[in-house]
Amino acid sequence: MLPNLFQWLSGAGALICGVFAANVAWAEPSHGIAMYGEPELPADFSALPYANPDAPKGGRIVMGEGGGFDSLNPYILKGTAPYGVRTHVVESLLGRNWDEPFSLYGLLAETVETPEDRSWVEFTLRPEARFSDGSPVTVEDVIWSYKTIGTEGSPRYTGSWSNVESIEQTGERKLRITFKNDDRELALLMGLRPVLKKAQFDGRDFAESSLEKLVGSGPYVIGDFEPGRFIVFERDEDYWGKDLPFMRGQANIDEVRYDYFGDGSVIFEAFKAGNLTTYREFNEAKWNASYDFPRVRSGDVVKSVFPHKRPSGMVGFVMNTRKDMFQDWRVRDALIHAFNFEFINESLNGGSKPRITSYFSNSVLSMEPGAAGPEVAALLEPFRDELLPGALEGYTLPEGDGSEANRRNIRKALKLFQEAGYSVKDGVMTGPDGKPFTFTILLQQGASENRAITSIYIEALKRLGIDAKVETVDAAQYKERTNLYDFDMTYFQRGLSLSPGNEQKLYWGSQGVEEPGTRNWMGMNSPAAEAMIDRMLTATDRSDFLSAVKALDRILTTGRYVIPIWYRDVSTVAHVKELKYPEKLPMYGDWLGFQPDVWWYEED
Repeated sequence: MLPNLFQWLSGAGALICGVFAANVAWAEPSHGIAMYGEPELPADFSALPYANPDAPKGGRIVMGEGGGFDSLNPYILKGTAPYGVRTHVVESLLGRNWDEPFSLYGLLAETVETPEDRSWVEFTLRPEARFSDGSPVTVEDVIWSYKTIGTEGSPRYTGSWSNVESIEQTGERKLRITFKNDDRELALLMGLRPVLKKAQFDGRDFAESSLEKLVGSGPYVIGDFEPGRFIVFERDEDYWGKDLPFMRGQANIDEVRYDYFGDGSVIFEAFKAGNLTTYREFNEAKWNASYDFPRVRSGDVVKSVFPHKRPSGMVGFVMNTRKDMFQDWRVRDALIHAFNFEFINESLNGGSKPRITSYFSNSVLSMEPGAAGPEVAALLEPFRDELLPGALEGYTLPEGDGSEANRRNIRKALKLFQEAGYSVKDGVMTGPDGKPFTFTILLQQGASENRAITSIYIEALKRLGIDAKVETVDAAQYKERTNLYDFDMTYFQRGLSLSPGNEQKLYWGSQGVEEPGTRNWMGMNSPAAEAMIDRMLTATDRSDFLSAVKALDRILTTGRYVIPIWYRDVSTVAHVKELKYPEKLPMYGDWLGFQPDVWWYEED
């Protein structure tokens, strides 16, 4: 390919040749790639900074999960698959260091190269890379996986694939991906795509849900399982990559088991009884009051706390603006005012948890208090007519006085409803069409804390003449209905990283208004938000990137789509004393890539 290209360039002018030559000279194979600048770890690094390369192998870890599963393919829209298939069984060309905002290092690929403008990326496979059945990982497998998942997979994969111009084999172990658009993150995203074995899907419809065990190249294989009850991942003694620097100190535990339960409270009881070996606690009041059972007092169970530096993300209750009742921002604002956060937080957490104030709060990416700064304001100004109050001049969530009555905010909510054309008639909030204003909150079975929150909220709504209901469904129904956006309001959780990028289109892009299966549950359609995402993806320096994210944060927060609840700047995990973890914690704390990835089992 290159000789023909150089021949074409020789007739196109010396200037073009000079530019191209400079571009090619810059594009050299590297052991890793970062979103901005160079990756922190050198080519000869011995292990990830938060992994213990001397960790022993062996033991087991048993975790509890709510709901169940009916598929073993996590890359399609149909069915519900265990998350562990992605993290334990299937690998990608590059792997992420969770101690950096966004840097990747060679895994299945030994090198990655890309020009300065990142218009393409080229990977060279490791010759020793193997699937768990012993067959080699080939360029053909990679190209098939990328094309198939990119066209038939879940929307989380199809979106970025639409930006790919071509994918082709350029050598025995090389492939190159060329992009259509100016998007600096695409080179990294293509390194994180799952690589499956092409031959396993010969004669099969990839998009159909199946319980056939995936053949991956990762450190674990799928062992015994029973849909809806448990699944076991067994460490592969013949794992091809166990001596890679990137994998040293990872995949230490012989057996990783997930047990499934229909109710969250049952999971905790199973842990107390010794049926589980680790339990992640999200309720701080419960962490302080309910962990005095015998196994804790004896020292057989250890309580560990992990600080982190990642954004809060958004957790709360999302309003589906595809529904007429939530299309007016004043109605959404009124429902946020009616949510008595201070009283709910005190009732359920002893008032200990801080409130999420924006989508990127608790991080350097968060919007600043008050009016937008010059750089952020300049990005938002072209969209002034679209922006809701507070985006430019400043916005804060309403604060209550802590009392159950919440009178000041209820009065404000009533005023907002009146401004939107509603009135209270015979004690019932009534819309301009003369119909009562009512809605249903969809919850998944077993979500006991969410049920407690919504019970208090529903009582508060009665003060406005609103009769809201709660509907609970099982995990399969919940996934189907949220995929189809078949709800009025529901529990909403979006974890956000220190390097937001293309996934933001899946979260907030207008394509998700009608396309099923995206993460845009609120149904927002904002050209301003999409422009900020594009600016993030084309930013060539960290400062410009930060301004774009802060601008996006303002658009999302002032859109008033979600009633935010709380976050924690630490994670709390109880576990048996034999489960150990490294002293050095990753920047992201207890998140992806931590438990069970770098934990190990060791008897004292």
